[in-house]
Order: sequence, then C-alpha cells, then structure tokens
Amino acid sequence: MSIFKKILPILLLCSLQACGQIGNHQHKTVNQMEYGKISNPKVKVAIEAWQKGDTTLWLSFFTTDAQLLDDGHSRDFRKFSTEAIGHERFTSIDKVEDNGMSVYGYFHSDIWGDFKTYFKFHLDDTGRFDKLEIGQASY
Repeated sequence: MSIFKKILPILLLCSLQACGQIGNHQHKTVNQMEYGKISNPKVKVAIEAWQKGDTTLWLSFFTTDAQLLDDGHSRDFRKFSTEAIGHERFTSIDKVEDNGMSVYGYFHSDIWGDFKTYFKFHLDDTGRFDKLEIGQASY
C-alpha cells in the first residue's frame, strides 16, 4: 500500500504532462490582414468591423434601408450581415479600385469555402453606405 501511495502521484503527473503532447491536430497560420491598400477611410473601418465580426459596428456605417446586391441579385442586407459576419471574412485584400470604394480579395466562407470576391460600397449624401454590391470576382 505504501508503494502505491508513492507511485500514484508520479503516474498522475506523467499522464498530465503527456496530455499536452498530443500531436494529431494542425495549427493554421494566421496572417495579419493588410488594410493599407484600402484608401477610403470609411470603407477601411467598415471592412475592419466585418473582419472583427462586429455586426453592430458594421451596420452603423450603413443606412437603415441599405440595399445589397449579391452577384446582381437583391438580398436582405441586414439578414445577410447578421448571418455572415463571424462566419465569412477576407483572407487577403488583393486590389482596391474606385477611389477605395471597391475591394477585391480572397474570401473564406464557413459554408461556401474559399473564393475570390468583391465588395463595392456606395455612399449616400449623408456619408453613409446605402448600397453594397458583393459577388465572385475574376481578376
């Protein structure tokens, strides 16, 4: 019995140490997103909010009746935003056009996988976005 009392703590310690050494998983390399290409400051902060998964901040940049066109088809902007943010994100920003209003890059969707996409922002007279065009890009 006394040998059992001496061996048990050693066995427990060894088993705990071994648990941290399981090597059957992979770590994804996370690259810092490069926002420097986005020259329009409003688009830049909107994309940053999207990337951070901050739905409230993202929506604050848009009018309450903002229009969404997905590959030219009208969709519910608020529904799309609340469902996609946190599950979809740019993995790279490859080019920016239209004075910083159109952003192109690789995109990851937990549902649809990885693909090239564009986000094209449109401002109204008050300085808020009233339309967002998104879709698969070929560049």
